[in-house]
Amino acid sequence: MAIGEAACVSVHGANRLGCNSLLDIVVFGRAAALRALEVVKPNVSHKSLEATSLDPALARFDYFRHANGFSATAQIRDRMQRTMQNHCAVFRTDEVLREGVKIIGDVAAEMNDLYVSDRSLIFNTDLVDALELDNLVGQAVVSMNAAANRTESRGAHAREDYPRRDDENWMKHTLIWRQADGQVRIGYRPVHTYTLTDENEYIAPTARVY
Repeated sequence: MAIGEAACVSVHGANRLGCNSLLDIVVFGRAAALRALEVVKPNVSHKSLEATSLDPALARFDYFRHANGFSATAQIRDRMQRTMQNHCAVFRTDEVLREGVKIIGDVAAEMNDLYVSDRSLIFNTDLVDALELDNLVGQAVVSMNAAANRTESRGAHAREDYPRRDDENWMKHTLIWRQADGQVRIGYRPVHTYTLTDENEYIAPTARVY
């Protein structure tokens, strides 16, 4: 069960910025809690986990803890931040985004050359920063590719070369995977154009005006 941005329930359309609002958190938070009350039985143990279930997480932890390349975490993070600021700001063009896709891909490749100076297990902020950077770089890669792929303007995604919203081609959710080899795969899921109750009619999206 999920609420907020992770739930992607579409009540705010494609405007990601709205997904932290009270509507999502309060309404769907309450709905998730009520559903959990129905399906979770008291005093029931969790299913047993396989003995190897933690191996991938521990392997990732050890990999970064012992990373011995030549690029410090702060250096890669700075390049990632500058790339996203310069190539994936609110106002975008195809040329800038396509260039950004290449650059952020190069930044992601630098993670293979990461250097973590602190090998300890106590208050190791260098390791924490490296693990956080790994998460951020993955998000940066998919964000840049998704922005370059969507040839319209919608919500906080403002394409100067495609200034209008295109419901005919783009009223759909983008699903994006960053695969093990670093390549990006894009798919789609339709936007629901119906309600889950007979009490309210579907409200079709309209242009945002001020």
